[in-house]
Amino acid sequence: MKDLKNELKLEFLSKSANESFARVAIAAFASQLDPTIEEISDIKTSVSEAVTNCIIHAYPNSEGWVKIHSKLYENEIEIEISDTGEGIENIDEAREPLYTTKGNLERSGMGFTIMESFMDSLKVESIVGLGTKVTMSKKIRKG
Repeated sequence: MKDLKNELKLEFLSKSANESFARVAIAAFASQLDPTIEEISDIKTSVSEAVTNCIIHAYPNSEGWVKIHSKLYENEIEIEISDTGEGIENIDEAREPLYTTKGNLERSGMGFTIMESFMDSLKVESIVGLGTKVTMSKKIRKG
């Protein structure tokens, strides 16, 4: 059983301006674990990708709520980002590099691939019509 050190919950509208807020808020929260610049950068990039997915894909023609629930353990951060939007029909397909449903918006289709490469674990759960939850974690190496 992991020893919980701290916990954070955020909820904000799916406006593109809130993506940078989410990045900075989670980076500040993670800083309690004394991560390296590279570890913070990995976390910020991954949060940015997950939040952008919510904004672009979950609520394509409207606004909705994006929730972040993050937990700090001794040397690990866990971040759960969820929405109550459209959901993902085929998660395996969506996780394929370069796969995008928004090619017209010049999307690269690399969001999940980036999250997976920068974090230690990535779990994607989704129900069409009910929303998506992305849970990722990163161990912070103690120098």
